Amino acid sequence: MTLKDKLSAEPGFQYIIDKLEFMSAAGRRRMLQQEFMTDYKTLDSELVRVSLIVETLCNDDSKRPVSHLRHQLMQMHDLQGTLNNLRQHICLEELELFEIKSFSLLCMETSRAADQMGRAALLDIPDVSSVFKLLDPDGTGLPNFYVYDSYHPDLASLRRQLRSLQTKMESVHKEGEDPVELQRRINDLFDRQNQIQQLVIAQLSDRLVEYQPLLQRAFDSMAYTDFLFAKATQAVEWQLVHPQIVARDSKHTAQTFTKMWNPRLRHRNEELGLRYQPIDIAFGSGTCLITGANMAGKTVLLKTVGIVQLMAQFGFFVPAQQASLVLVDDVIFCIGDEQNEMNGLSSFASEIIKISNALSRAERENLLILIDEPARTTNPIEGKAIVQSVADILDQRPSMSLITTHYSQLGLACRRLRVKGFVESSATEKLTPENINRFIDYSLLADDSDDVPQEALRIATILQCNPLLLQRVKAFLC
Repeated sequence: MTLKDKLSAEPGFQYIIDKLEFMSAAGRRRMLQQEFMTDYKTLDSELVRVSLIVETLCNDDSKRPVSHLRHQLMQMHDLQGTLNNLRQHICLEELELFEIKSFSLLCMETSRAADQMGRAALLDIPDVSSVFKLLDPDGTGLPNFYVYDSYHPDLASLRRQLRSLQTKMESVHKEGEDPVELQRRINDLFDRQNQIQQLVIAQLSDRLVEYQPLLQRAFDSMAYTDFLFAKATQAVEWQLVHPQIVARDSKHTAQTFTKMWNPRLRHRNEELGLRYQPIDIAFGSGTCLITGANMAGKTVLLKTVGIVQLMAQFGFFVPAQQASLVLVDDVIFCIGDEQNEMNGLSSFASEIIKISNALSRAERENLLILIDEPARTTNPIEGKAIVQSVADILDQRPSMSLITTHYSQLGLACRRLRVKGFVESSATEKLTPENINRFIDYSLLADDSDDVPQEALRIATILQCNPLLLQRVKAFLC
């Protein structure tokens, strides 16, 4: 499973990826090909590499080589087509030889910058100086490619003759020469020169075939360097943290996030001058039910947990003050499906299919399953039975499941958390539908009760809704 496969899982994850600052198209493509890492050592190594680049970016002494490295990456063209041609022993064109020579020089300059910042071993960009020398026999040190005279013993003489005849052609009337005969001789020399140049290009193509694996490795390393710096730059700018990864066979299997925040929502709130409240949450294997008023941010909480898990296992730093997490095989979002509803598939049908697939996968995989208000669109009797069944099944699985619900009296022994919710005493102004969210406390509390908060009537009363409606609701509740 690659990162590209997960981009449509949740818009908040797409937001994070869209905000990465790449210097090259190759770096972005490398990002899309990143595998979801489920091996502890592989992921730990990747996060350590990001951490070292973060240290580099925060080191004032590295500012100049970092700027130089980024400049090299910005000049990198997509060389994959040329490398594919080499692998297939296809004779290259002169433009492709220029691309290889230019790329080789970029690699050499990038390696020099990496060495200056003390990260040469980390970035591991191969030495391609032999390729550059092959395409720069005269030692110009320039990225431009030219079929130099030194490539063939006849080229220098041919080109001198051509220049001489072309000069004569410019003054042919003064010299009394026959212009037709002169042009014929020029054309013959041009043909001979082109034949030799094509021979040289064919010979260079043959010689470069042996360097194809080296060039491919260099291209992949440069693309990865761009991706690595993009992740580290985001970590610095957003003040993300290095997540601590707990091996799956460890006795400490809880996911723990301290002051976790949702980048998309937090940045939006900051732009609007609104408050944003980070959340602490800890949970382990089995089912954890989360209850709270409808405006208590439960959906955002599920999405944020899923995003943080994805970020961590794709090798990103995460939005939290501290994060300790267990590796899973996949993150499953069962949180609405506007696309299917627009296509005519009912919200319940879309929802129950996702949940059914998640239950089947949980029999053979270790998953993080996030289910938001299951069966909320069905009648209450069926809905409650569905929630009980889903929660009970997942509580018997090694997967970790977070389920938000508005149903009470479920009779389940699983862990429960409750969003603290509306705090009337914190209101500093008259409450309206526009400002009531400012007085919601989104922190989570352990809750041993089998009841869910019933705040709807209280909030409707505070908002001074229709008096007859409020009166009738109270009567029916008695």
